[in-house]
Amino acid sequence: MRKGRYAVILLVILLDQVVKLLIRGAFEPNESVDLIGSLLSLTYVKNTGAAFSMFSGARVILVILPLIVMGVGVWYMEKHPKAHWTLFLALSLAIGGGISNLFDRLAFGFVTDMFDLHFWPVFNVADIAICIGCGLLVIYILRFYDRDKAADNQ
Repeated sequence: MRKGRYAVILLVILLDQVVKLLIRGAFEPNESVDLIGSLLSLTYVKNTGAAFSMFSGARVILVILPLIVMGVGVWYMEKHPKAHWTLFLALSLAIGGGISNLFDRLAFGFVTDMFDLHFWPVFNVADIAICIGCGLLVIYILRFYDRDKAADNQ
């Protein structure tokens, strides 16, 4: 199972980076194309902040904080190898998305975003992975954490 969790991290990074590369190559910043009427568009946005463009310009915080969170996530996965699979999938998705967005921030000074729902800030594949990972983490905590904790104590 250990290899599987790192494969998920790598898959998220690769998928996100390929989509971002395609967008940067095909679009000019702020250029947009409708995909599903006015519901979903591809819009190339250079996001210098975090979610909802918060903390724009706070590069040190936007580099150090994700490194700490991802490090804790990897440590936790390694410390609890017999936890329910939802923990590993949750953390792997969030870590993969975090690494990919951090790569953008370090390499380009911004994160490439492209999915535009018009009623929500523009986001990317890594953001989707992070959100799904966080949702799965909530499910893990509510459903499986106590069981895993009891098993660890035996």
